[in-house]
Amino acid sequence: MKAEYDFLKDGFGEIRLFPETLDDIWHLAHLIRPGDLVFAMTFRSTESATDKLRPEKVEKKLMRLGVRIERTEFHSEAHRIRMHGVIESGSDAGSYHTLNIEPLHEIAVVKRWTGLDRERIDRAVRASSAGLIHVLSIEDGEAQLFRIRQYGPEQVLTIQAGSGKREGFDGRQAFFESVLSPLRDVEGPLVIAGPGFIKDDYLSYLKAQAPEIAERCALADTRSAGRGAVQEAIGQGVIASITEDIQLAREVRLMEEFLARVGRGGAVAYGTDEVARAIEYGAAETVLVTDTTLHDMAVVELLEAAEAQRATVVVFTTAFEPGEQLEALGGIAALLRYPLS
Repeated sequence: MKAEYDFLKDGFGEIRLFPETLDDIWHLAHLIRPGDLVFAMTFRSTESATDKLRPEKVEKKLMRLGVRIERTEFHSEAHRIRMHGVIESGSDAGSYHTLNIEPLHEIAVVKRWTGLDRERIDRAVRASSAGLIHVLSIEDGEAQLFRIRQYGPEQVLTIQAGSGKREGFDGRQAFFESVLSPLRDVEGPLVIAGPGFIKDDYLSYLKAQAPEIAERCALADTRSAGRGAVQEAIGQGVIASITEDIQLAREVRLMEEFLARVGRGGAVAYGTDEVARAIEYGAAETVLVTDTTLHDMAVVELLEAAEAQRATVVVFTTAFEPGEQLEALGGIAALLRYPLS
C-alpha cells in the first residue's frame, strides 16, 4: 500500500491510498465504513441522446466520482472490493453507483480517521515492501502449500504421492520431486512444517537438489499437518522470526493467553458490556477485537476510550481461527490488569 496524507484537522481529512496487493484490498475493506466519501476513477453508463424514442446505445465513460459509501464487500476470489453508495460529486449526483476497486487502482478517502485506521495504513505500507511468506506442510504422501496473507493463510495447492508400487521405484523420491516443481516458482521465505522427520528429510533433499531454495527455508516441528500446521508454526513464532510484521502470530498468542486465563478463572472480560465496564474502570490492559466489528462506530468509540486509558488494541482477522474464536465470544474481549468483582 502507498499512502499520501493531506493535513488532517482533529483526525478529519483526505488520505489518498494506492493498493498494490490483495492484502491491501483487504485493508481497504476495513478502513472504509458507511458514511465515508470515496473518490475514484470509474466507468459509468451514459445514454446517447437521439431523436428516437429510445436511446441509440448505452456507453460507458471513464469519469471521476465521489461516492458516499453505504456498503462494502470484499471479494478475495475476484481480488477486489465493491463499494456501493450515492454519488455526491460528479455526473448524476444523487444516483447510486458501485465502485470496483482492485490492486493498482488509486482512491482518495475523506473521513474522520481514527488512530486504529492510521495504524492499519502504516502496517499496510510497511508490509508492501516485504515478500510473501509460504508454508509447506508435509507428511508422508501429502504436501500442502499455503501463502501467508495479512487476512490469513491462503491454500495454494495440494500434492499427493502416487499409490503405484513397483520394483526399483522410489516412491518418496518421486514425491519429493513432485513437491519441488511448484516450489521453483515461489519467491521469498519458505517454512517447512509438519510432524515427524519427513520435513527434515525434505530440507536435506532441497539442500542437495535446490540449494537456492533451501537457503530461504526454516523448519517448524508441529503436531498436525495441513492448515493446523500453519497455525502451529505461527504460534511458535517461526514466521514472526522471519518478519516482524506478521500479525497472525500475535493473534494466536493472545488468544491462547485469553483461553488460559478463562480456564483459571483469571482476569478477563468478553462481550461489549463487560469490556466497556473494564475500560471504564481502567482495568483493560489489552483489548481484542475482530475486524468485522470495526464497522460499528460504537465499538470504534469504545476502542478509542481504551486507548485513552493506555490499553493496547489488537484487531483479529475472522479469516483465521483465533478471530473465529473471538467472534464466537461476541467479537470483543480484554485481558485485564486485575479481575473485576
